[in-house]
Amino acid sequence: MHEADRLQSEIISLSGLFELGPAALLTGAGVSTDSGIPDYRGAGTPPRTPMSIAQFTGDDAYRRRFWAGARVGALGLSGVQPNAGHRAIATLERDGRLSGVITQNVDGLHAAAGTSNLAELHGNGATIRCVPEGHRFSRAEVLTWFDVANPGFADRNAGAKITPDGDADVSDTAGVRVPVCPACGGMLRPDVVYFGEHVPVDVFAHAERIVAAASSLIVAGSSLAVNTGIRLVHRAEQRGLPIAVINRGATQIDQRDSVKVRIDGGASEVFMALTERLGA
Repeated sequence: MHEADRLQSEIISLSGLFELGPAALLTGAGVSTDSGIPDYRGAGTPPRTPMSIAQFTGDDAYRRRFWAGARVGALGLSGVQPNAGHRAIATLERDGRLSGVITQNVDGLHAAAGTSNLAELHGNGATIRCVPEGHRFSRAEVLTWFDVANPGFADRNAGAKITPDGDADVSDTAGVRVPVCPACGGMLRPDVVYFGEHVPVDVFAHAERIVAAASSLIVAGSSLAVNTGIRLVHRAEQRGLPIAVINRGATQIDQRDSVKVRIDGGASEVFMALTERLGA
């Protein structure tokens, strides 16, 4: 079977799930690759060890590396916008095809595309909060403070490689001065869930409500290597929901009986074809 014919057959199978009612959608980094954000575990991706919360809070060197990477990464990702997949997903939700979207991504692109019922499992990197008092600031605002404290640093390191977190791989950070909370002088951190932390209870409850309101679950752009995603798959299986998986490369659930549709492909092309098939 030709590639185009194979994809068309798979889209027909995927669209059949919507005859049961709206679907819940769980997305991962693969949904944002077409916006220029690298994937975590896609084909050809080198092994990486994400920073843990213990490293961030307990080691000045890790904090310097984070803020240096965040500042330089902002240069490389300044023009990042929702891609065709994000927009197609927002269209499906608007037309009542989705009970909501649950994402493991912290890039904010689903919301920017117009998705309204959105559970961001790992937070949103655009918000920075202080650790002791919970004061909140925009990432862009805090990065201007970085520039004041580290004049010329961003320009000198502008060619650094962008990582899947949206930061840059900056090596020489010994002299970096990290920003602190202007209200209390406390440590600042992105309002995201680091390795070693748990998804907030209210956020996971929101995700569970999205699954509970659905007749099927679609997993897109995620290998499901993170436990939170697997927990939501379990919720769907407990309710007897059929599951569809859209991902380039293997996932943790490919061999499960609950998976009724498996598409090895990119999220953007699949969701564009799906909206066309459903007349969305």
